[in-house]
Amino acid sequence: MYPVSVKGVLITADAQVVLLMNERDEWELPGGRIEIGETSAECLSREFFEELAVEVEVVAPLDSYLFEVLPGKRVFIVSYGCRLNGPFVPRLSHEHTQLGLFPLDALPANLPDGYRTSIEAWHARLLGPLR
Repeated sequence: MYPVSVKGVLITADAQVVLLMNERDEWELPGGRIEIGETSAECLSREFFEELAVEVEVVAPLDSYLFEVLPGKRVFIVSYGCRLNGPFVPRLSHEHTQLGLFPLDALPANLPDGYRTSIEAWHARLLGPLR
């Protein structure tokens, strides 16, 4: 059995995706481990608030896959498309080292492929394909 991590794709009004830098020096989507008794939407709403102090509406599932975080350590990722619910005035928590806002056509190289696929899927649903 693998731990489950719920991740959210949030695209800002100026068409930038919200990413966070983790301790492995990789960009990642906001989100985290689901707690007992939580729905995926509740988990993701809580995580966005804890990590960025922003409120989101969890709209639609995007993808799920097994991700090898470190050699031999895997996590089952479930990603969702999200919309901002209120103002976007993020405050970075202690859980990450940086907040990044990236244009959809200029995502960073150190972004795992699964996150990139989820971002492209949400963009396609909102605005059409990137390419």
